[in-house]
Amino acid sequence: MNDNHCSDGRWSQLTIGQMATLACLLEVNAPKPGNVHRGADFSNLGLNDFAASAVAIGPAFDVAAQSRIGRTILAAVRATRCVVDTNTNLGLLLLLAPLAVTPVRELNPRGVSQRLADLNEDDAADVYRAIALAKPGGMGQVDEMDAFGPAPADLLDAMRAAAKRDLIARQYVNGCEQVFAAVDYLLDASAAHLPLADRIVHAHVRQMAEHPDSLIQRKCGDEIALKSSLLARRVLDAGAPISEEYFHELRNLDFWLRADDHRRNPGTSADIIGGAIFVALRQRKVTLPLRSAPTFSAESSS
Repeated sequence: MNDNHCSDGRWSQLTIGQMATLACLLEVNAPKPGNVHRGADFSNLGLNDFAASAVAIGPAFDVAAQSRIGRTILAAVRATRCVVDTNTNLGLLLLLAPLAVTPVRELNPRGVSQRLADLNEDDAADVYRAIALAKPGGMGQVDEMDAFGPAPADLLDAMRAAAKRDLIARQYVNGCEQVFAAVDYLLDASAAHLPLADRIVHAHVRQMAEHPDSLIQRKCGDEIALKSSLLARRVLDAGAPISEEYFHELRNLDFWLRADDHRRNPGTSADIIGGAIFVALRQRKVTLPLRSAPTFSAESSS
């Protein structure tokens, strides 16, 4: 599957795999509060780990249209494990795989849901193998359909069981509704004048404010996850994006999230934003070449 278009000189010959790589790179490089980015590493995880992972997954997504969703996820996790020794991208891969096989004209919750409805027991087995290989942190154990237990016959049943506690699982139930909502955050008129990185940050903070982060919730509990959401809302309420008041609260949020040895890392929110960037690239709502000027467009080719 290829969405190549270059007649107007503003699009490169990007394959689906290259778009997946670019979405990962744009997401991780933006200085999102509490996350690894080009100005902030964690003690055990840095920007280069995410950059290497982004490059590694490209080939798996280039053949996604000829493969199954579960097989694409497993292949991408295996490729990632060849370049890093920790989980950098499982949540995002779970989102990118169904988004990659949905035709661009059907790239909406209904279209994604139709692709997810075709999942079978092979997809479930491959996704569970991918989870075991990625070893995501903070998963814990549950009595029914545990992610580290035997694979279910129906992957969607497992996702439904986890949907209340995991925002990534919820996307399999609702056709990636939060991802598509985050595309709207990226296109928000109040941030239309901002450079790309600032728009990604603003969208990330909006995502946090709307939905308590699942990774924070798993690692730190409901109360801390809710507090992270309230602090994100405080950033949005402080003033217009990149105003002095906005930046003041953004720095406060970043400082608070990085306390407690990075256990408050809003990784699920970052995954949702990465998926949204991928959708925007496929729908041509982001123009190329990338420059420091605003690059998102409200117009879309279908």
